[in-house]
Amino acid sequence: MKFSNILSTAGEWLRGEGPHHRVVISSRVRLARNLHNRAFPGWAKKAERTSILEQIRLRVEELPEMQDAFSEGLQDLAALDKQVLVERHLISREHAAKGAGSAVVVNRRQTLSVMINEEDHLRMQSIRSGLQLKQAFKLADKVDTALEGKLDFAFDPRLGYLTACPTNVGTGMRASAMLHLPGLVLSELINQVIQAVSKIGLAVRGLYGEGTEAMGNLFQISNQTTLGEKEEDIINRLTKVIETIIDKEHDARQTLMQRKPSTLCDQIGRAYGVLTYAHAMPSKEALNLLSVIKLGMDLGAFPENQRLQIDELFIDTQPAHLQKSSQQKLNAEERDYLRAQIIRDRLKVFPKPDISKMVRESGPNLTNGPSSNE
Repeated sequence: MKFSNILSTAGEWLRGEGPHHRVVISSRVRLARNLHNRAFPGWAKKAERTSILEQIRLRVEELPEMQDAFSEGLQDLAALDKQVLVERHLISREHAAKGAGSAVVVNRRQTLSVMINEEDHLRMQSIRSGLQLKQAFKLADKVDTALEGKLDFAFDPRLGYLTACPTNVGTGMRASAMLHLPGLVLSELINQVIQAVSKIGLAVRGLYGEGTEAMGNLFQISNQTTLGEKEEDIINRLTKVIETIIDKEHDARQTLMQRKPSTLCDQIGRAYGVLTYAHAMPSKEALNLLSVIKLGMDLGAFPENQRLQIDELFIDTQPAHLQKSSQQKLNAEERDYLRAQIIRDRLKVFPKPDISKMVRESGPNLTNGPSSNE
């Protein structure tokens, strides 16, 4: 598979079709593995990294799940192509900084990607649409089992799988879900949720993981402990927490509709107006406004059959995707103009928000205006 195939198709996880897709954008499970008696990538010299890469890459490409896959050494990928893979969450920002001795293999559906010689020799990740952590783990576990039959992984009977970072020792697993939480953000309840989640040993990160901002009201929630707990237990605990957050997000949206309907309708209308008519649009502003449109769709202001169009704009308007589509190098100002043009063009056939439908679907309280005890 060529790189152009990745660009030309929306991965399965981008289609917004999975369970609880109105809140959960995607579920991801990543497993970190290393070869026995071989130096970790950060310590290995170039010749050893290359040797390890050749050994692992061959085995990964042989997997049935990787038939007709995209497989490329990082030194052979342009910086822009690497950033496209980051924007699609197929490789990490850290892996994008790698060169000779590192590679990536991605299956055709973009539901499985394997990073070779990132922080660890192997980082296998499965990504699915909606809340499908168990299904994502099932695929990652299947690939892990197949590779373990061909490669000698570093494993300690007491500690579990050995990894470059001590926080990954044990199962070597990071399970996470990307959540769209505009209701909790607009209700100013998001910090309470983040604090509660952190207290029970889970991590909350931004759009592109650790150290990144939660743009577009998108948050990643993942496990932090990998030692002393079974994979299935981690998945089950994380799933229960996410289901609780989903309920809180739905409650927050309903409360906003009941207590601040005018404010909510105004935000949706303004987002639609700016996106439809603006001629310059920074990336952060675009994500935040598209988030409001997505919320409006969830509440009935826009037809459901337009969902994929909005979901695709979240990816297609990212900086690297813009430059790949234009086939030229663009500065920040040029990207802002092109981003606005693409959004305007896509929204030409997009209907205006149907506020009356929101009113009907949200019950009689919406017509009563703001609550007197706000």
